Amino acid sequence: MNTRFYNAKILAPADEHKFNIVTGELWVKGDTICYLGGADGGNACGESEVPVWDREIDVCGNLLIPGFKNAHTHTAMTFLRSYADDLPLQDWLYNQVFPNEAKLTEDDVYWLNILGIMEYLTSGITSNFDMYFFPPMNAKASADTGFRTVQTSGLNNFGGTPEILEENYHIVNELSDLTSFLVGFHAEYTTSMELMEGVARLAQKLKSPVWVHNSETKIEVAECKERWGKTPTQLTDSLGMYEYGGGGYHCVWVEEPDFEIFKKRGLTAVTNPASNLKLASGICPTKRFVDEGIAMAIGTDGPASNNCLDMFREMFLTSTLAKVREMDAECVCAEEILYMATAGGAHAMQLADCDSLAVGKKADLVMIDLKQPNMQPENNLVKNLVYSGSKQNVKLTMVNGRVLYEEGRFDIGFDPEEIYAKANAITRRL
Repeated sequence: MNTRFYNAKILAPADEHKFNIVTGELWVKGDTICYLGGADGGNACGESEVPVWDREIDVCGNLLIPGFKNAHTHTAMTFLRSYADDLPLQDWLYNQVFPNEAKLTEDDVYWLNILGIMEYLTSGITSNFDMYFFPPMNAKASADTGFRTVQTSGLNNFGGTPEILEENYHIVNELSDLTSFLVGFHAEYTTSMELMEGVARLAQKLKSPVWVHNSETKIEVAECKERWGKTPTQLTDSLGMYEYGGGGYHCVWVEEPDFEIFKKRGLTAVTNPASNLKLASGICPTKRFVDEGIAMAIGTDGPASNNCLDMFREMFLTSTLAKVREMDAECVCAEEILYMATAGGAHAMQLADCDSLAVGKKADLVMIDLKQPNMQPENNLVKNLVYSGSKQNVKLTMVNGRVLYEEGRFDIGFDPEEIYAKANAITRRL
């Protein structure tokens, strides 16, 4: 499929986590961007003549941006949306979430993932970093819909082994070019030392980064220190987990030595502001991570704890919570936040070819409607996206060169009404 976007404003990468606005055209050949620039593409796309277009899209002066990378999700938890709200994390997790998740089947996870993917597309999300049960079924849902998903393991004391983790690693990585898998486990507080040591050995064998919920709550860190005399970051590092990098989700209650480990190991901190607010977990020290040069990304977390899979809301909260935490309105600029939500997430997920709009990159992109009041005037388009942007501005979402969502319609191979019916039936049964 060859697609030409013309009459476009294009958010192109610049130095130091900045962006430039290019006016002109963006061409997609198959799944890859082959030209970005003025109206005359010359011999772009490696051909002597302009490609034969399957579709030409007049962007009408609207904005093309790289797709958002939702860097921490539990997609199939759509069935728990608005089910167990207004509870602290430990009560919510152990008394509400875990008992209901134990009833899930592989088929349930497949359909619940598709519902989540639909919501991602409406928010301009072109890939997610998921941790959930039945990874092969999760991957199949992504491959069947044309969506891009990276997964990590939720291994813990309630299920799974390093051997099963390794099996899923190979199945998912070999299933589709849209699906991949990295080593991980749920959290220190749900995982035995024996299992954690097994994860560390496997990561070294596979030369994989390791991902884990890390320092999400104050009590998590305190209890870890009681058990092991170390914070979760210090403990996992001491087990040799980060020889090939990785990172942590949430990273709210990190301590002084933890920042040094993040820097030394090249780890990424993924912040999840809406979920942390709703569960009263705390506010991530975003400015400190940025000042230390530690990579950051942004995720929604799952639909049971957020409950909305909306990266516009997450960007706004990441920025404004950093400002109020530091009592400094100048800290963490909009460009840095947008970088976290796009390239930062891509790098965390090892999707280096999906991080920006540039020649040779995958065509994972979003068209933003600038002809709406919340995006006018156009004083600064990056700041409009971060501070006033909304899901209502997403006109089109393309993944891997294929338009999956446009003007409220989905092209994912499924009737939305079928997905809603399946999800509600699963929820009633559980």
